Order: sequence, then C-alpha cells, then structure tokens
Amino acid sequence: MFDIDKWQEIFSTILKNKLRTFLTMFGVFWGIFMLMILMGAGNGLENGVKKEFRSWASNSGFIWGGRTTMPYKGLLPGRYINFDNEDRDILLKNVQELEYLAPRNTKNNPGNNVVRGNKSGTFRVFGDYAEIQHIQLVNIVEGRHLNQLDLSDKRKNAVIGDYVKRILFEENENPIGKFINANGVNFQVVGVFKSQENGQQAERDEQRIYVPFTTFQQAFSYGNTVGWFAFTAKPGYSVSRTEKKIKRVLMEKHLINPEDVNALGSNNQEENFARVNRLFNGIDVFVWIVGIGTLIAGVIGVSNIMLIIVKERTKEIGIRKSLGATPFSIIGLIIQESIFITMIAGYLGLVFGVLILSTISYVLDEWEIDSGMFSNPEVNLQTAIYSLLILVISGSFAGLVPATKAARVNPIEALHAE
Repeated sequence: MFDIDKWQEIFSTILKNKLRTFLTMFGVFWGIFMLMILMGAGNGLENGVKKEFRSWASNSGFIWGGRTTMPYKGLLPGRYINFDNEDRDILLKNVQELEYLAPRNTKNNPGNNVVRGNKSGTFRVFGDYAEIQHIQLVNIVEGRHLNQLDLSDKRKNAVIGDYVKRILFEENENPIGKFINANGVNFQVVGVFKSQENGQQAERDEQRIYVPFTTFQQAFSYGNTVGWFAFTAKPGYSVSRTEKKIKRVLMEKHLINPEDVNALGSNNQEENFARVNRLFNGIDVFVWIVGIGTLIAGVIGVSNIMLIIVKERTKEIGIRKSLGATPFSIIGLIIQESIFITMIAGYLGLVFGVLILSTISYVLDEWEIDSGMFSNPEVNLQTAIYSLLILVISGSFAGLVPATKAARVNPIEALHAE
C-alpha cells in the first residue's frame, strides 16, 4: 500500500542534504551511464565489423592454387597449381554439399584499361559465372546481372559498378545498351550494380566490371585457366567441411600430396564469422564486468550514505520503536529510500546514455559519415530491462546493511544518543 508519510520522510531527508544526495546519486548515475556507453560502443563496433562481411554470403568460401612444398608420385615440389574448366565439372560431380560454384578470373592492368569515347579509368575486370550473384552480393540498380545465356553464347556483355558508370558516362545518361572498351575488347553494358558496403569499401567494390567467364577466357586469351573458385555450401552443411572436401577432390585431380597444406589456399566466411562472434562475446563480457564494477562502486556509495543517514536519525528511529514501530517497518523505510535514490539516478544514467548513443547513430546516418568499422551504436531493449533489474537489486542491497542496523537500534539507548 502507498504510504504518503514514508515518502514525505524520504523527500524531507533528501532535501535536507541536497549536495550529499546529489553526489551519491551521481555515482550511481555514472555507473549505469558508463555501462550503456560501453555496451553501445561495443555494439557499434560489432555492427561495423559485421557490415564488412555483408557483401558476401555467410555460407561462402574461396579456394585458390598455391605452390606445392612436398614431392608426390614422382613429382617434385615447387609446382604451381593451376585450375581449369574441368575442375568445375569434377567438383560439381563429387561434392554434393555445394550449393553454388563460381570459377573466377580477373584482369587488372596498370593505366587506363577501360575506355569509352574520351573518358577512361582503371578498373578490375572479372570473368564470372551467373552464380557469383549468390555469393558476392550486390544491388542491381539498373538492368540485370549476368545470366546463363551470357555464358553459353559467350556474349560480350558487362555489368559495371556505379563508380564505373559515374566515370565513363554522363550524369543522367542511361548506360544500358552502350559499349565500353576493356583491355581492347568491346563490351555492351547490361547492368549497373551498387555495393552493399559503405564508404571507401563501397567505392572500391563499385570499381569492378563483371563479364561472362567464357567470354573472358576467349577475349583475353586465358584458354582453359581458372583463377580461383568461389562457392557456397547447401543449407545445413558446414562451410569448413565442404571446403575440406573440395580440397581433397582437387588434390586428387592435381596429384598433390594430401599432407601438403600449402599447395591450396582457402578462406571461408563461416570461420570469419565465428572468429568475430568469439571476439565480441569476449568484449561483451568485459563491458559487463567494467560497467557493473563501476555501478557497484556507486551502489557502495549509496550504502555508505544510508549508514550515515541511519546514524543521524538514531534518536528518531528510537522514538519510532518506542511508539511501536516494528523492525520490518524500519527496514522497509530505509530500503525504500535506498531503492528510490538508486532507481532515479540509474534511470537518468540509462536515459542519458541511450540518448547520446541515439544522437551519435543519427549523426552518422544523417550526415553519411564514413566511420569505418563502427556503425549504429545502440543498446537493445532487453539490455535496458536487465539494467533496470540490476538497479532494483542493487538498491535493495545498498539499503540492506543500513536497514538491518537501524532495525537493531535499542530504543532506550537511541533516546540518549546525541
């Protein structure tokens, strides 16, 4: 039941010692404020790092040829492993875990290798299968991506990045159907894409040109050569396990010693995501330890102040007990005051922390600031609820020792206290 007398006493005590109460509340305020800032900054860093992965399918991986370091079946070490078109057919036949497999080649000549009229630029030209759109994720903003007919008919089509479009075409010019010359070969633009990244990484991604893999091999005299393979694993299959199976098949085909780990290079997003998640799980634990440690320091300050308040009100407590006040009512009064101080200070700290994080997030988005590996600092609702719960528990513990001491006050001794 709401007891107005108790609240009047609490407010009276607070108002009598404004500075002391303010400093006590500031300790709790700072503790929860720093917890929110640290958690928001940690989440912002996590969001920024994970954004670096969003342009690739999370179940993707990559395999490329290296140089052998061990002899095998009469072959000397030092051979460079070159993939070819036959490798793709063998992998699709023997690795059932594969969802998409995209052989890739790239050409990156120095100087202005791509020309249109009197405009030119230096861009990377990739030879790709249509499956690459499911592995390297981009947003098609004009036209279309590569398709199977482009490959089977060896069409001289190209999908260009938005940066390439801005360099080679006029501002309001439609590039679809127009021709560009890449490394001496004319290609017709059939699509324009934008990167799913932000800032400088997006600009780098958009300096690419995708042409059909078969056309690339023929136009640039690559013969049967495959630079490397990009792939995705089927849902429910481990990317790492699929990667190992791909390597095993390629090692058998290219006569590589099964123990020669340097002959084939590889990377996969599954392991990258796992490493990032482990890193940020550790950061989360660290943030909670530091934040709660700071909060506990503030709560101890509240407890000490409540002990002082109990000492100052010893005679008052003695009078209450002599008039029939129960120990439970005395404990309730002290704990209620402790919870009130802690809750108000903590709530203000939480609100100010969230407000600052929201302001930073708004400024970064509104002004399109390239913050690198930092994006959208935030604290989710669940975390805020947990924080408030911690505040209630902390406030109760802060007042428990002073309240217990007050309940043990001897009325006769209290009446003679100075």
